[in-house]
Amino acid sequence: MKSKWIFLLLTFPLWTFAQSEKEHFADEHVSSGSRVVNGTSAKMLGIGSSNMLDTYISPETYRGIDVRYISMTDRQSNRHKPLSYRTVHQGTFSYTHNRADNNNELGGLYNFQYAVHYNWSLFGNQLQVHAGGGLDVNAGFLYNTRNQNNPAQARLSLNLAPSAGARYELWAFKKHCHLNYDVQFPLVGVMFSPNYGQSYYEIFNEGNYDHNIVPTTIVSTPSFRHMLSFDFPVARTWLRIGYYGDYQQSKVNHLKYHHYAHMVVIGIVKNFSLTHLLP
Repeated sequence: MKSKWIFLLLTFPLWTFAQSEKEHFADEHVSSGSRVVNGTSAKMLGIGSSNMLDTYISPETYRGIDVRYISMTDRQSNRHKPLSYRTVHQGTFSYTHNRADNNNELGGLYNFQYAVHYNWSLFGNQLQVHAGGGLDVNAGFLYNTRNQNNPAQARLSLNLAPSAGARYELWAFKKHCHLNYDVQFPLVGVMFSPNYGQSYYEIFNEGNYDHNIVPTTIVSTPSFRHMLSFDFPVARTWLRIGYYGDYQQSKVNHLKYHHYAHMVVIGIVKNFSLTHLLP
């Protein structure tokens, strides 16, 4: 019964977002006979430092590099309505080593975000602010190259995550540019985790469940992501450069985990406008 309520808690916002988007497009169909989607798409590559700790695998902190691909799309189907929809895909690979530099860890993570934002335009559209929230999904692994017992750890979590941001339009180097800031953090959710001293063999081969699906809150997973970026035109292309910080932490089942990443991101930003005529 408890798992049923957790499932309903996490899936109800997704159903609500889908219904609001459906109604949003339906209103536009009635008024214009077509669907117009305006938006911005950014493809970015990031590289920087990685600080990793997972006490299920090792009590040591591992440090190294983090390489990341980020795809971020914002779309707004009607300029006269203040809602926008954001989709984010991230793929991360980390390679870290311990203090003695005699052991390494390899990590990979896929992150998916879907959010609905309410938008405000201030100072004659020079400052645009958005706030809202949605779903944050993570799936990945961490592998220790020398461990015999418990050499790997799986990462799987689903969160409700508020998010906010702003874009400021300015002139720099005699060109029209954008300064952006975005932040997102998990509020409540569920995550998979073995218990302290429990092996994956016990979980999957012997079927010994021991609180492996754990409800989480901002207290047990105090994490957040944020990005400060600058967009500027070069010829007919908009380029983006910025700083991306990702601070993921958890303390569940007497196990501690953190992954801190600081990186420089560069990428290409495109504005699009699509019109779909109704049959």
